[in-house]
Amino acid sequence: MIKESWKNKGYVDEVVDTDNIKEAINKLKKEKNAVILAHYYQEGEIQDIADFVGDSLALAQWAAKTDADILVMCGVHFMGETAKILCPDKKVIVPDLNAGCSLADSCPADRFARFVEEHPDHTVISYVNTSAATKAVTDVVVTSTNARQIVESFPEDEKIIFGPDRNLGNYINSVTGRNMVLWDGACHVHEQFSVEKIIELKKQYPDALVLAHPECKSVVVKLADFVGSTAALLNYAKKHDNKNYIVATESGILHEMRKQCKDKNFIPAPPEDSTCACNECNFMRLNTMAKLYNSLKYEWPLIEVDPSVAEKAINPIKRMLDISAKLGL
Repeated sequence: MIKESWKNKGYVDEVVDTDNIKEAINKLKKEKNAVILAHYYQEGEIQDIADFVGDSLALAQWAAKTDADILVMCGVHFMGETAKILCPDKKVIVPDLNAGCSLADSCPADRFARFVEEHPDHTVISYVNTSAATKAVTDVVVTSTNARQIVESFPEDEKIIFGPDRNLGNYINSVTGRNMVLWDGACHVHEQFSVEKIIELKKQYPDALVLAHPECKSVVVKLADFVGSTAALLNYAKKHDNKNYIVATESGILHEMRKQCKDKNFIPAPPEDSTCACNECNFMRLNTMAKLYNSLKYEWPLIEVDPSVAEKAINPIKRMLDISAKLGL
């Protein structure tokens, strides 16, 4: 995880008139030919001001085609790295460099490289939730949107290493009949959902459908009526007539669900050992409107990727985008 903080670099959150901060951000964005990309797990006000909101695949696709000079990635550090690798000539900013990822942190590049060496003749498939250095020892990158389809694009007898998310890997193995070798990593948010509390919610809302992200533990996935990426969960809710939905993924997605499905009720699945009613990623929530404003004003903090690492990491990312385009994803 990147440990540098905003304050360590001499910048602090400026006092910005909250009534005018949106106007100020939009003004800076226009002056600097900048675009704001936001993940579904960001705070609702950041999603609302963004030029594009999406999951990891959609953000990578959008970054690859934009003609903006500055990309402000309101997400976590690996998303900024992916954008910088795809757009080396652009300034890429993440409003708070402390916005890391527990899943990416669970797969250090040096240890993963040794793991790959211990399994020769295997194709290496890495989840996008990894550092640039880990992607550099990967054959193809995937997201939760396209992971199953990309795995199935390889012959059934292909030897595959899948990392770093063991839950997503186990899910793909279960639905494809594959036997991929899995790295033992996980997302701290998706690991925390409580089966017991979901069952209690089902008693309160007996007609509710359970929507779960494949990063959840298998016991949660087995309770789900539908399993998919954040974008897939949103699309499922939009297309179905059910009134109530229990959503087992980071609760930021509920903002967009409620915007697009105003007549439906979305209930966040609770985490274990907590009095909270929802499950939030503390890293995602480090980005704020004030930091977004400052990042545009100062054009900082910039994401940098070592050119030698980027040269290797670009190939598996492009391969993912190419396969996704062919599959219509």
